[in-house]
Amino acid sequence: MKQFFGMSQRGNLEEAVRGLHSPQFIMLLSNDAQFEAHVQALERLFPNVPSIGCIGMSYQTGIVENGVGVIAFSDGVTAAANVLEHASTMPVKYIHRLERDMQQVGGSREDTVCIDFCSGNDACVLTTIHTALRKQGISLVGGTGDQGRVSANGRVYPDAVAYGLVRNLHGRVKTYKENIYHQLGNYRFIASGTDRSNYILGSLNGRPAKQVYQSILHVTDQEILTRTFQNPFGKINGNDTCIISIKDVQGNALACFRQVNDSDVLILLELGDYRAITQDTIRQICQDFPRRSAVFSVNCLFRYKLFSEQGYMQEYLREMAALGNHAGLVGYGEHYNDRFVNQSMTCVVFE
Repeated sequence: MKQFFGMSQRGNLEEAVRGLHSPQFIMLLSNDAQFEAHVQALERLFPNVPSIGCIGMSYQTGIVENGVGVIAFSDGVTAAANVLEHASTMPVKYIHRLERDMQQVGGSREDTVCIDFCSGNDACVLTTIHTALRKQGISLVGGTGDQGRVSANGRVYPDAVAYGLVRNLHGRVKTYKENIYHQLGNYRFIASGTDRSNYILGSLNGRPAKQVYQSILHVTDQEILTRTFQNPFGKINGNDTCIISIKDVQGNALACFRQVNDSDVLILLELGDYRAITQDTIRQICQDFPRRSAVFSVNCLFRYKLFSEQGYMQEYLREMAALGNHAGLVGYGEHYNDRFVNQSMTCVVFE
């Protein structure tokens, strides 16, 4: 298979798709003002080609912050794209679409992946999608777009998740998740006073969450929102840790970017050696896949901000480019199988 990446910093879609021939699956990464127009134009240019899209930044060897990026697969994939609507209330109502597409595409855990772009309510959406994917062991990688809109096959949908099922006809696929944080100290907290619908974390071990965070890290209210780049929370999930970013301070509570429930066990995390961790990820991928056709990744907006502040973003993209054809999305939350995580990188590698 082959992966195409085209972009226009000016938002010119025809410029972005220049050189794209006979695509079998397309991902559109656009800006708020031009999203609808880009979705319609893409469908006119490539009618009946399965496609999904969202509002967000894209990248290959550089970042497209406010234009348009197009990532497409060709020459050896079978794909289907569709949407589960009512993501905030009842995405399971449309699960038959995914089940039908899985039958159409065929494939297995070895050669098929699901890529999704979501408008919100990610944890519920991922649980819903996983009920279908797990029957065939198919992995998922994706992320949250901006402005509560996604697209599928030439139509824009609010409050929905767009997905593409992609089967590699000439090799394997495998998904990865990269975590650049590790536990700080031996702090363990039991969450309480949570508001699941608004992602509010009220108390930790019976004390106001904001005060606990401040007493450990010695930061002001204003510093909390930038300190989450270095010290997010983590939720224990089996042998894994799901990163939880802080979004805002609300009185003595903390608003987060993912749901926290009463009685969840949380830990405090600290930033590790992200340069070394990136190299470890690249080495692991090269070991698993001596021959790589494509790598599609989703990097968190907070990773983008952190790497940019540290002067590492361009170096990071150059290092990932050593894998071959690497491109991706800057997301507002990352998806990995049935898990919704923050401040992470998830990716799928095609042999």
